[in-house]
Amino acid sequence: MRKAESSGRWFHGFVACLSWLVMLAPLPASAATELTVYTAYENDDLKAYKAAFEKDNPDITINWVRDSTGVITAKLIAEKENPRADAVWGLAVTSLLVLEDYDLLLAYAPKGLEKISAKFRDPANPPRWLGNSGWVCAIIFNEAEAKKKSMPKPVTWKDLANPAYKGQIVMSHPASSGTGFMYVSAWLQLYGEDEGWKFMDALHQNVARYMHSGSAPASVAAKGEYAIGLGFDVRGSRLKEEGAPIDVIMPRDGLCWEMNAMGIVKGAKKTDAARKLMEWGISENAVRLYGSTRAVAAIPGYAKPLAFLPKDMEELIMKQDFAWAAKNRTRILAEWEKRYGSKADPKK
Repeated sequence: MRKAESSGRWFHGFVACLSWLVMLAPLPASAATELTVYTAYENDDLKAYKAAFEKDNPDITINWVRDSTGVITAKLIAEKENPRADAVWGLAVTSLLVLEDYDLLLAYAPKGLEKISAKFRDPANPPRWLGNSGWVCAIIFNEAEAKKKSMPKPVTWKDLANPAYKGQIVMSHPASSGTGFMYVSAWLQLYGEDEGWKFMDALHQNVARYMHSGSAPASVAAKGEYAIGLGFDVRGSRLKEEGAPIDVIMPRDGLCWEMNAMGIVKGAKKTDAARKLMEWGISENAVRLYGSTRAVAAIPGYAKPLAFLPKDMEELIMKQDFAWAAKNRTRILAEWEKRYGSKADPKK
């Protein structure tokens, strides 16, 4: 009997001790929230943006879904009834305005909103989208190829209609690429619709192909496959820094530009984490990061001059009506396709 009592006391003591050890053991760390973010940012930006955000928000992991602007926009619209993205970060503002029309964006006013420039935010209160940086249209001119072919250097957009450039110009397809649509909508605003389409008719005679990528025209021009690529300032600056024999020309008749923007997808499953992304995305840490590789940033003075580009880019960019471009996007693209679609690259 005493032996049984002794064994019982030992067993209960062992259980109590084990329970105490379990209580003292550190709890396993909870898994980070996985945030699905749709983006059209360049691949060479994604790693830095993800690392910086996750360093400041270790409880959230970003899963990128990257494609060109047109593809991402269409994807979000198709998924309206069953959203798969939690947030959009790095999409042309004209596309965010289209998403706004489809009631796809959740309004939210993050902390620090008052610091960003008024032109970098939705005028609604609370805003449905916020801008963070801009990119500017440029002519990527391969000087080595131009010398071989005795081609003059263009200084205005209209110079691109010169027959000397026949078959030597490449640009982005505006339905696929935010960069391509930036050019087309800006030219229509710069010259007026009648003159804008006349200019593009003349330009089309010299265009070899319309590519389904915003950065590809600059890259192929830098390699000498064509003499001129219509690309954006950042890509041109990087290619020239890498040693490409190019001049990054900012046309005198108007510096067209577009804005990278972000927003929360309505119906998203990870809304709290998406709100944290919005707050971080307009924070000084984030805008300083954008400004390290962009000539235009949401907080004035945070963008640093890019190599081989004007130092006062924010003052040189033209005034554009992004709301008009978004409202007329479908009509503009239909007209563009009818006139110029025959030279578009096949879709992959």
